[in-house]
Amino acid sequence: MDPLEALIEIAYLLERERSSRYKSKAFRTAAAAIEGLGDAELHDPALRRRPGIGDSTFAVIQQALAGGVPERLARLRAEAAPTGGAELRARLRGDLHSHSEWSDGLTPIEAMVEAARGLGHEYLALTDHSPRLTVANGLSPERLRAQMEVVRGHRGGGFTLLTGIEVDILDDGSLDQQDELLHELDVVVASAHSKLRMERIPMTKRLVAAAKDPRVDVLGHVTGRLVEGSRGTRPPSEFDAEAVFSACADSGVAVEINSRPERQDPPDELLTLAVEAGCLFSIDSDAHAPGQLSLLDYGAARAEALGVPVDRIVTTWPLASLREWLERPR
Repeated sequence: MDPLEALIEIAYLLERERSSRYKSKAFRTAAAAIEGLGDAELHDPALRRRPGIGDSTFAVIQQALAGGVPERLARLRAEAAPTGGAELRARLRGDLHSHSEWSDGLTPIEAMVEAARGLGHEYLALTDHSPRLTVANGLSPERLRAQMEVVRGHRGGGFTLLTGIEVDILDDGSLDQQDELLHELDVVVASAHSKLRMERIPMTKRLVAAAKDPRVDVLGHVTGRLVEGSRGTRPPSEFDAEAVFSACADSGVAVEINSRPERQDPPDELLTLAVEAGCLFSIDSDAHAPGQLSLLDYGAARAEALGVPVDRIVTTWPLASLREWLERPR
């Protein structure tokens, strides 16, 4: 097996399972260290002393050169695949929620684009955070404008990177970014990140206001819950789900099916309620690293198991149809 490909795939799978960022970075650093080396250089024992090569990565290189699949890669591959959802996953054309190192993602935009292309995506929306989320290095209006120019340079060859934002829903339901900028973006995902334990009535008003906002396309991880993972658990926000999903259905706003295993948001009972309310849906990865783009597998498995109608999942639509929806009259 090619050792460079082995190192990159291990980094990808570590990102997918949301391991420590330092682990995946070590494998990406090692991959960069051996890129372009010839066969003789790879077999040279002095390779171990090359900057960027550690014990674990050197072992992977040696096992790949020996002609087999490195043990660590074989183990990660076996652990990676969820059960179910394959038919729906094959119909997904893109992803409307992802992050780069411009906010709290782990890698440059270019790495996210390369991974999305590798998955066969037709499109990907880059939706870094808005200014108020300082802990996530949210983008000021000036930084967002600069990013939009970079994003527009990643189009062509059958793939489109869409401009976007994951904009914070403020306490009163307003949005954390300049109005004219939100209108310029291709995709606006609106999510609550603070005061998730608000009382039921004000939280309902907050989410309904966001769902009715003509600038919003997707309502992100609607309950804010966490069910597993390194950040611990967090209960879902309390709100009138019927009122929120009715507002989404009336406004043509898609309810996000967040594919991150630690979120599984909305919960099954609310996802069923949203289906009954006639909502559109967007199966998104909420990826913060290239390997996490493939978390769509989990969202597809949940959506398929709960009978979410495929024709109401906007991320199964071709780009032309998606754009028609994004440009709908508000």
